[in-house]
Amino acid sequence: MSKKAKVGGQAVIEGVMMRGEKGIATAVRKADGKIEIKLEPIFPITKKNKITALPFIRGFLNLIDSLIVGVKSLNYSSSFFEDDEEDGEPSKFEQWFYKVFKDKAGDIVVGISMLLGVALAMLLFMVVPTAITGLIKKMNVDSSFILSFIEGIMSLVIFLLYLFAISKMEDIYRVFQYHGAEHKTIYCYENQLELTPENADKFGTLHPRCGTNFMFLVMAVSIFLFSFLNWGSILERMFFKLLLLPVVSGITYELIRWLGNTKSKLGHVIAYPGMMLQKLTTKQPDLEMLEVAIVSLQVAEGIKTVEEIKNMQRDKSDEKAEEGTKLEQSVSEQEAGLSDKEVVEENNFSVE
Repeated sequence: MSKKAKVGGQAVIEGVMMRGEKGIATAVRKADGKIEIKLEPIFPITKKNKITALPFIRGFLNLIDSLIVGVKSLNYSSSFFEDDEEDGEPSKFEQWFYKVFKDKAGDIVVGISMLLGVALAMLLFMVVPTAITGLIKKMNVDSSFILSFIEGIMSLVIFLLYLFAISKMEDIYRVFQYHGAEHKTIYCYENQLELTPENADKFGTLHPRCGTNFMFLVMAVSIFLFSFLNWGSILERMFFKLLLLPVVSGITYELIRWLGNTKSKLGHVIAYPGMMLQKLTTKQPDLEMLEVAIVSLQVAEGIKTVEEIKNMQRDKSDEKAEEGTKLEQSVSEQEAGLSDKEVVEENNFSVE
């Protein structure tokens, strides 16, 4: 896999996180229009030893790592858009929490957020489909494959309804636009074009290495693997599904890596459903969103440093300030000219 094919990321609130050679860069456009950028080093779980880097094992570990990084990036981006009310005095609970846990408080908040997210996902996409399919089983449907297929379809339907519902929310719609900006920027980089918003905008928003593809393939692989499980109680089924989760995520991860590199017809067929699913999770971004995604990728890949980006921001601010001053001067001169003209006209009228 080429270096450029290793670049990945995710959309955050009013920004994009990119993971590249130099680290994890998160770029966020603040309310004042300026882009805030942060670069953090990467400590891949899969590179700790030879065992964690083995195919299939690395897939599950990468999933955990991606969840942690994703939640941290979302929390970072949301910190720029907290309500003014939250800028006041912290509650007694917050004071106690940060007093007790001190420097670890942020990590604990991230951990709790991740656990709640995983719990909600399990409830929606695992528990509910299994419970509904369990009721269907009571109608004398005994085939494990048929039941697993029904269960998988249930998960997919719930997933589609969930995506459709949240896409109608204005804030989430903008996140999906930044998701599209992430994909367009990566395509532009992979095709070795100059990283400009205009160049990136030439590409599509659907990408084979997307997390949406991962979710779809997880469901497809699950249908196959879970068909070998016997249907006992709901709790028994959930227990064995959790045991197989590392296997499912490991297989899916290797598939995603392969899809990111292959141009075969088989690869196209496998990727197609997930690519179509991205029509729900990606939207067309504007040029300002593409600018944010480009900044994130440039810093993540070491094309530009955080300091260089900040200097560019300052230069742009100075240029805008200078343009504003010139505009004010021009308006003042025009107003002064009109005033002089009025005085001349009044004098001419008096002479007559």
